[in-house]
Amino acid sequence: MVALMFGGVFGRRLPIPAIATGVVMIFLLKGLFVINPNEAIVLQLAGKYVGSVRSEGFHWVVPIYTKSKITLRVRNFESTHLKVNDHDGNPIEIAAIVVWRVRDSAEAMFEVDDYENYVRVQTEAALRNLATHHPYDAHQEAQLSLRGNIDEVARQLKHEVQERLFKAGVEVIEARISHLAYAPEIAAAMLRRQQASAVIAARAKIVEGAVTMVEMALTQLQQRNVVHMDENTKAAMVSNLMVVLCAEHSVQPVVNTGHAEKR
Repeated sequence: MVALMFGGVFGRRLPIPAIATGVVMIFLLKGLFVINPNEAIVLQLAGKYVGSVRSEGFHWVVPIYTKSKITLRVRNFESTHLKVNDHDGNPIEIAAIVVWRVRDSAEAMFEVDDYENYVRVQTEAALRNLATHHPYDAHQEAQLSLRGNIDEVARQLKHEVQERLFKAGVEVIEARISHLAYAPEIAAAMLRRQQASAVIAARAKIVEGAVTMVEMALTQLQQRNVVHMDENTKAAMVSNLMVVLCAEHSVQPVVNTGHAEKR
């Protein structure tokens, strides 16, 4: 039938060997393919994994192989804003950015159903787990917190995400928290708490400086013999200096002119 068709077109019947050669050439041309930079081709034969071709350029394989293309480019994924409870039980909103790429094309293709969705789900699961192990703010000495130890938390997040994605042939290049905030229902209360903590810290610093300045003043007065003070006078002077140095507003000076005589 094919010979008759070509015969009708060209006015003569093509020989059977030429037709067979043309069919074979078409069949062999189906095995040609091109690989671009940072791409791979996964080859299968009758449902079995044969191998992967990762080198860029022009290639040929047996045409009966099934070819599946997969990209090896670096990609990034940003999770949704997750609402979780931190280590102290406070509801917070947290999100992360993960930079990743396919490390093993065969594992990415066959070990999981959809490796891109797998990256998304496992990243959010790792982020939830990390948030429950650390408080938003540290309230103890040397305590690791989500807000105060950004680099350490990022390293932990990368390690945990990598452990979950290793079986899918995915390499995690970087993982960092991109959003961190208290949940709206407690944001106002936590803001007041942070402001109170800041005021206490500032007061402690002021008192520490005031004590140092009073001590210096008393020491220099005694060393220079400016005035002789008994314990009551020292106590009064310390009290006055502490009031002046620690007061929030300017102190009005009072001049002591001595006791007035009654007539």
